[in-house]
Amino acid sequence: MPRFEPFPAIRYSPSLSLAEVTAPPYDVLSEADLDALEAQHARNIVYVDVPRERDGVGRYEAAAERLHTWIAEGTMVTDPRPSYTIYRMEFTDEAGRHRVISGVLGGLEVVNEGAGGVLPHERTTPKAKTDRLDLTRATGTNLSPVWGLSLAIGLTELLADPGERMGSFTDTDGVTHSVERVDEPSRVATIGALVGSKDVVIADGHHRYAISRSYRDERRLQAPGIGGPWDLTLTYVNELVAEQLSVSAIHRLYTGIPYGNLRDALGHSFDLASAGKVTATTTLQMLERGALCLVDRTGDGTFLIPRPEVFIGVRDLDSARLEHALASTDHQVNYQHGVEHVLDSVRTGAAEAAILIRPVSVDEIRRTATEHLLMPPKSTFFTPKLKTGLVLRSVA
Repeated sequence: MPRFEPFPAIRYSPSLSLAEVTAPPYDVLSEADLDALEAQHARNIVYVDVPRERDGVGRYEAAAERLHTWIAEGTMVTDPRPSYTIYRMEFTDEAGRHRVISGVLGGLEVVNEGAGGVLPHERTTPKAKTDRLDLTRATGTNLSPVWGLSLAIGLTELLADPGERMGSFTDTDGVTHSVERVDEPSRVATIGALVGSKDVVIADGHHRYAISRSYRDERRLQAPGIGGPWDLTLTYVNELVAEQLSVSAIHRLYTGIPYGNLRDALGHSFDLASAGKVTATTTLQMLERGALCLVDRTGDGTFLIPRPEVFIGVRDLDSARLEHALASTDHQVNYQHGVEHVLDSVRTGAAEAAILIRPVSVDEIRRTATEHLLMPPKSTFFTPKLKTGLVLRSVA
């Protein structure tokens, strides 16, 4: 089972507004987003987490110098003793339900691939890893957390009592982010023991976790036989139960195949029915019909109703059904969440066609974890997204 340990958290000074200095994860930010966040506050975390070269100074060197300056001047301060941080996200979901997701930030053990304890939940797509590794080397810091799902029963209840309030703010999406410090020894021990009693499944941040493994291996070569903070990585852990998860679909964008050819190929595995003009409400009709939805460049949709006899032995996942149905058809696929973003992609010609899929159920996520299986790439999109900058962790 994995180690999950407290650490002396690096936090922004209480004199600063977390709303102004935190940011969404680096991998969802555009150049325009970075411009806006940099203009929002001179100490916004993107100056370190997504550094841009300025005045001939290398990106990573600039990030490290900036972070060290912020710590030296008191912009960021380090907890006097190891702590966990309870992190709550309060919001209204698409169905109009009030939700509160409660998890805990700590140091999760970095294990070798296949060793158990920390499990992936979907296959990953190839992705350049040099950037994050170079940034970790330069700063000696975990800047943004991995998101893990604990199979330990009772974690939500254990986190119900508040810790020492460290800040709260509501973002532009209406999500309230709150953080609370826990450093009382007995409660720290209880949290660590519970999370460490069962497997943790990586929900988001597979590549960040892989980078942590590469960095750990480098440090072990430098200091053989000596353990250190590099043996763990900053991770947000919450309980794998329905009320503690908000899962959206990641839809498919297709290129390298004409729309008509794609439709014909899908017709061998699905029954087709007109869906009319596609809107956000189309996803509700998909759930009612048990269907996917093919979208053409005009925004017209076609429901894809799976034929049960075609998918015998195939996982109960729309992503798996599409892989199976198109296994012998040449095409390229990209990924996009949000129906409006999908429609923009097909209308502008960035994709020949799109397929809207349904969210993965929490039961299927749990089954995947307990059976040590892997979903196809980009099967799940966990929301809301964790903010970067609430807590940093030194691995130097």
